Amino acid sequence: MIPVADTRRVSFGEMSAADPVIELECRPSLEVQGEHGRFPVGRIWCVGRNYAAHAREMEPDAERQEKPDPPFFFFKPATALVSGGGPVPYPPRTTLLHHEVELVVALRHGGRDIPPEQALELVFGYGVGFDLTRRDVQAEAKHLRRPWSLAKGFDGSAPCSFLVPCSRIGHPRRGRITATIDGELRQDGDLSEQIWAVPQLIAELSNQLELLPGDLLFTGTPAGVGPLLVGDRAVGEVAGVARLTIDVTPPI
Repeated sequence: MIPVADTRRVSFGEMSAADPVIELECRPSLEVQGEHGRFPVGRIWCVGRNYAAHAREMEPDAERQEKPDPPFFFFKPATALVSGGGPVPYPPRTTLLHHEVELVVALRHGGRDIPPEQALELVFGYGVGFDLTRRDVQAEAKHLRRPWSLAKGFDGSAPCSFLVPCSRIGHPRRGRITATIDGELRQDGDLSEQIWAVPQLIAELSNQLELLPGDLLFTGTPAGVGPLLVGDRAVGEVAGVARLTIDVTPPI
């Protein structure tokens, strides 16, 4: 039996929902294909460099390793979510916005120290998303050896499609994943090329923190990442799962 998070308890504070001192917007959510209800989104976790070809394009001079490093993760806030795609304003403080198409995993259960062989029991369903990145901001932060959270975690940086329950499509282990920009194929890979499969990613992340119902996991991007300009239309797709279209609009 996997350890499942008890959503009734207050894990990270003692204030109840009846005691707010300020008003907050409703929790973001994603459409579920074929269902009236929506999937409430809490935290957005992303894994870096989970496709070998993408890792090489980001650091072409890095030495190749016989055994890959363990996966590493970064975080996006809920305000990064753009539900279902559509218009995405070009973000501030950058002149080099990059697209990264990814398979997205939505968790219905949480827990700690989940064994890989039981990890898929936590999954509600799958979608496709873009991990939008302010690449120039990230490069400067790396050069200065500073955190690059704001290069990844800005508002609108995680457009995501509707979700498809795993009860309908199972757990995709292979399938074409693509990103097309204004009709030009930029990214073209296969889920089977992931260095760390979904069960391994869930298990590893659960060893570092408690996963919660409503968590999303962006699972890495294939090679071919590149710039987005105002006016571009980006289409991301995972074959047999979902398709997502975003339009880059002028800055707000």
